[in-house]
Order: sequence, then C-alpha cells, then structure tokens
Amino acid sequence: MAATLSHQYHHCHNSISAIKLSEKRLTDSKPRTSIPIPSCRRKPKNSIENRRDSSLRRAIRNHVDSGQMREALEIFEKMDCSETYVWNLMIRGFTDNGLFFEAINFYRRMENQGIQADNFTYLFVIKACGASLSFFEGQKVHGKLFKVGLNSDVCVCNSLVSMYGKSGFIKLAGELFDEMPVRDLVSWNSLVGAYVAVGDGRNSLACLLDMQAFGMTPDRVSMISALKACSIECFIRSGKEVHCQVLKCGFELDLMVQTSLLDMYSKCGRVDYAERLFREISQKTIVVWNAMMGGFVLNSQPQKSFACLKKMQEDDNLSPDAISIINFLPSCAQFGAFLDGKSSHGYAIRKGFLPHVVLETSLIDLYGAFGKPKLAEYIFGQMEEKSLVTWSSMISAYVQNEQNEEALNLFLELLIKPLQPDAITLASVLPAYSEVATLKEGKQIHGYISKSEHRSNTYILNSLVYMYAKCGEPETARAIFDRILFRDVSSWNTIIMAYAIHGFGRKSIELFSMMRDEGIRPNYITFVSLLTSCSTSGMVDEAWRFYNSMKRDYNIVPGIEHYGCILDLIGRTGNLDRAKNFIEEMPLTPTGRIWGSLLTASRNHRNIELAEHAAEHIFALEHDNTGCYVLLSNLYAEAERWADVERIKSLMKQRGIKKTVGWSLVESTTSSKPYKFINQDKSHVQTNIIYDVLSILLRKIGEEKSVHGMIKLKPQDLKNNRAYSAENHSVRLAICFGLISTKVGKPVLVRKNTRICKDCHSVAKKISEITKREIVVGDSKVFHHFRDGNCSCGDYW
Repeated sequence: MAATLSHQYHHCHNSISAIKLSEKRLTDSKPRTSIPIPSCRRKPKNSIENRRDSSLRRAIRNHVDSGQMREALEIFEKMDCSETYVWNLMIRGFTDNGLFFEAINFYRRMENQGIQADNFTYLFVIKACGASLSFFEGQKVHGKLFKVGLNSDVCVCNSLVSMYGKSGFIKLAGELFDEMPVRDLVSWNSLVGAYVAVGDGRNSLACLLDMQAFGMTPDRVSMISALKACSIECFIRSGKEVHCQVLKCGFELDLMVQTSLLDMYSKCGRVDYAERLFREISQKTIVVWNAMMGGFVLNSQPQKSFACLKKMQEDDNLSPDAISIINFLPSCAQFGAFLDGKSSHGYAIRKGFLPHVVLETSLIDLYGAFGKPKLAEYIFGQMEEKSLVTWSSMISAYVQNEQNEEALNLFLELLIKPLQPDAITLASVLPAYSEVATLKEGKQIHGYISKSEHRSNTYILNSLVYMYAKCGEPETARAIFDRILFRDVSSWNTIIMAYAIHGFGRKSIELFSMMRDEGIRPNYITFVSLLTSCSTSGMVDEAWRFYNSMKRDYNIVPGIEHYGCILDLIGRTGNLDRAKNFIEEMPLTPTGRIWGSLLTASRNHRNIELAEHAAEHIFALEHDNTGCYVLLSNLYAEAERWADVERIKSLMKQRGIKKTVGWSLVESTTSSKPYKFINQDKSHVQTNIIYDVLSILLRKIGEEKSVHGMIKLKPQDLKNNRAYSAENHSVRLAICFGLISTKVGKPVLVRKNTRICKDCHSVAKKISEITKREIVVGDSKVFHHFRDGNCSCGDYW
C-alpha cells in the first residue's frame, strides 16, 4: 500500500515530494496510545505569530516523519490552522503511525472549522478509513467527493477501491473500478489487492491476467499481491509462474518480494523450496529470518524453527523482535517446549514489546496449548485492546482445555460486542458445540452459518465436518466434505480424522489416496490422523508403512502424537517389552499420554508390574491424572489385590483427587433436550420402564443379574460395593432410554464422558443383535458402532 500511495503522488502532484509516505501494518506494531485532539476553534493570530508559522511547519513535518505525533500536535495548536497543507501533514502523520481514528477525527475537525480539503486530504482519510475498517465513514467521504468534483480523480478512486476491499465490500470495489474513466497501474494493483484482502485469491489472479491483457506491466506491488493470492489458494503452480515473472522483471532482490516468496512456498506446503530460496539470500534481514521461521511453524517443523532463531542470533547477530517472538511461540507449542515459550514471554516483557495485541494473542495461544487456561485468561483480562483474533484465541484456549461451557459463554459475550464473529471465531467455537451441545444444537449453529456469509468458507466447513463427526454422524460429515468447493489440506486431515475416531480406518486410507491423487501434499497433522486411524482400527502393518513414509517420502519428523499412535498399536499386539523399549528409544521426552498408552496396554494384557512402572511415570508428570488412578485400581481389583485397591483409594483421598463421575448423554425424539444419566440413576420420570427394559434385555442376552462379568469382589464386600457392578452403568440406562424414545430403525446415539467398560461394551454388542438396531456410543476416546453383535473397534479400545 505504501508503494501504491507513493505512485499516486507521483502521478498527481510533484510539489508533495517532500512528504514521505509510509504505512505500518497495525498487526505488526504495538497498539498506539490515542492522542486527545482538541475540538475548539482557534482565535486569529497576530503578524508576529504568523512569521513563526514557517519554522513551525518544518518542525511539524520533522515530528510527523519521525512518528512523534504528540509533539507535532502540540506545535500545531500553537500556530495558524488555516492552511490545508498543515492539516494534511497531521492527518497523514496520524494515518502513517496507525492512529487511524485520530486521523478521521482530525478530518472532521478540519471540516467543522471550514478548512478546504484537497485531493491529498481525501487520500489520507480514505486510507485511514480502510485501515480502521470504518466503512460508513469511508462512504461519507466518498459522497463528499461528488460535491467537490473529485469523484473521477484517478488517485482518489484508487484509494477508494483499496478501502472498499479492506472493508470487505469487494463488489463495491469492483463497481467503482469499472466506472473509472481512467485507470493506471495503481488502479489495477488496488483491485488485485482488494481481492486479496477478502481472501479471494482466484479472482485476484484473474484480475492480474486482465491487467496484463490491457497492456499493463506488473510492478513489485503486483508481484507481492499475486504471491499472496497464490498463498491464499495454495496454488503452487501459479506461485512458481509468478516467481518466474519476478526473475524476469528483476525483482528477486527486493526484500518484500523475497519475503512474499518465502511465505507463498511455505503456505503451499513446499517449505523445502522456501528453505532453498532462503539459503540463496545473501543479506538476510530480521524480516527474512522471521518469514522463514514462520514457514517452519506453518509446516509443523518446530525443530527447524528453534534452529532458525538460534542461527539468526549467532550468524547475523540479530536480536529477536516482537514478530520473531510471535512466529517462534507456536513452535514451542508444537515441540512441547513450555519453558522456552515462557522464557520468550519474559524476554518480551524485558524488551518492552508489551502491550502488543498480536504478541499477547500468541501468548494466549501458547498457554492454551500447554493446558494453562488460567494464564491465558489472565493475559486476556489484562489486555488494553482486544482484537477479534484475541477473542477467538481465548475461546480456542478454553476448548483445548475442555472448558467448553466457558468457551460458549465467552462466545455469547462476544456477540454483544461491536466485533462481528468471523470464520475463525466460528471455527473455534464449533468444537465446543461438538463436545457439550447436542446434535440438535449442532444443527442449529449449522443453520446459522448457512445463512451467513461464511457458508462457503472452507475453514468453517472443515469445523462443521469435525463437529458432525464428534456428534456421531460421520455420514453427514462426509456429505459436507463432499460439498466443499476448495478443499485444502486441513479439509482432508479433518475427514480422515473423522473416520479415525469412528474406527473406520480403511475409509481413512482411501481418503488419503484420494488426497494424494488431487495433488494435496500431506503434512504433520495428516499423518497424525492416518496413524490414529490405524490405531483405532488395529491396522499394524499399515501404520508402520505410513510411519516410515512420512520420514522417507515427505521429510516430516515424527512428533509425540505419531509416537503415541505407534505405541498404541504395539500395545495392541501384546508385545509389551517392545512397547517399553520403543518409549526408551524415543528421541523425545515421553509425555503422560505416552505412558498412558503403555498403562492401557498393560491393563489389557494384565501385566501389573509394567502397569505400575507406567503409572509411576504418569504420577511424576501428572499427579492429578484421575484416569491413571482408576485404571490401576481396576487392574488390582481384577487381580483380587484388595490391599492395593485400598492403597490407591487412600492415595487419591490424600491428594484430594476424586473419581470422575461418569455420565452418558442420549437424545430422544420425544424431548427437545437430551437426558444425562449417571450410574444407578433413578431420577428419570420413566425410570421404571427403563429398568424393566434393561432387565428384559439382560435376561435375553443371558447375563445374570448379579454374576455378570463384573470385577470380582470379596464376598463380604460385595453388598457394600455395588458401584463396581456394571449392571446399572449409565451407558446401559441411556441405551435403554434411547430404544424406547427414538423411532424404530433409527440409530441410538449415546455420548459418554469416560471410557466404556468391557462389560457394557459386551452388553451393547448383544443388545444391537437382539434389537436389530444400530447403537453408537461415543466414549472419551473413540466412537463404537454396534451392529448385529459386532463393534467397529474390533473389541480393542
């Protein structure tokens, strides 16, 4: 935009060459402190004061060029305010320094005092309106242009096209462009940039082709916009063509062009191309290093991001700036390096980078990723200024840490703010709907989105795919996926994971083949989804094939999630010694999730010694891991080691750890709200019918009322330990209620907050066979589809 405005001045007026135009992106700078602007009229000054005006004008210009707007304003108030030139200096200064609302207010004051605005005034004000997304104020300025006869001025029209694009009104930008009697290169660049601003890379590139067809030769601004368009659409082939044009036109040494090329290749999934280009840049500035660091983060290569930050300081003696920290923090989350992230926070404080909207938002993301929602919440509460991205990040932090109710409440709070939720906000809150909302409520938010401008947004549709998968409807998830016009790598990752959590691994593998056929390059998350599919479906050979392929064919370094999936599969085979050795040979520090996989495998194969070994490591990392205590206690109970059971109970009581209350949620066609059952629940109005149905089903499947496959207890404890009995577990009550409250032939959908036990899993299979109904139970790990006496998980979960 800076180059655009400079070009405009060159075409419009030579006398303003002394005025230096620059634009600092609001997202890359600290929030500016608002400067109070007086609104009173100034009395006429005497001749002595008038003689000082010339030197005062020079002083104002110097302060404006140095970004010292408070000092410039103080001088302005001491001099004659009748010259348009001086007002233009001030408005330009406010705009260039990110004080867009102050620039608009100063223009209003100028009008109120009867100062005649010229074409330069409107250029600066329109720019401020576009940067601050003040669409209605921009429309007022546009209307004023007709009155003063500047509605056809090419420079002013160029600024209006850009303003409408930044405000999201691309149709108005296009109409204005079509009505322009004269168009120059800046006009075309403004429209190309407008399409980029609304995320429409396709039309941006089409506009660039039209521009060349009209005989215009693209300049560096055209190239930068074209590269951004390729990044938006992940058009690697078009990006390479633009790269060739860059070389032909001699722009390859331009800093912004170099940075845009790095960004384009990184966002198109070819970080190897970006890395090769990066090595060829002889004079690397902090901007180039930051772009490369961001590219590694985008492609889930945190190790290289760490190395990049270190090399930047050692090789080029450059100190990280605020953008460096912003780009580096996500790699800390990817690499599991909490201390490095926290140290970066401390560095930002020491260097005075805070307050900074984007940096603080990145810190919210960091603490949310590391399970520290309270720290994220603290930063959010302390922020002087919150952008829409900030709200979205805080919602996401809640969702990541399973505080879904808080996420929904914050979303509702956002709705009453002046900010309008965008695609990212909706995508952030949709997982909360999938966890705590019912399928009916999920369909309601889907209806809201369908009526909004985001109904075709790929990112939103990806989130809807995930939501329906988590709500137990993979078929609906697939139908939405098939309707996505522009599927990106996240779209494929989401649908692969959707089938993974339902135990349909073969379908996931089929989709992976389709993904490659369409030319989409898999990334780090793709292989997490694939290996999860193999893990939930027990496909050991396929998992090892994909695990080796990600390193060999795609140069993706395995992360903790990949190791966890492989460990699950090794545990499934029962080779526990190999599983233990696999953990010891891992190049990464094992997390609680890794040791939890070994504990689960040990429990399934009744290896108490190894289970105790895994539990010790879990307690060292996560002393409040309730599931670990319960799993170990159940293992002891199955082995009739009652003293150890009591020891675990005593340890939980001593540490203030309470067993998670298990519940099962089921929807019915007879009620608008779902019903939540707990173990031994008798609060439902249809309790007698529910228990009668359960009793009938248990008799039909041959499970005796008191001697089913429950955990063995000492005879004297049997009466007082009915909680161990699976007979009246919440999932059975929910299934029975679903059978009597839904239409015959429709699946019964139950969602459970804990893992389904072996006894209930066995019973659910038999009930599906007897009733000829599909029963879907989504527990805390995977969805179980019970059909005709079989389960999609293959009896391993």
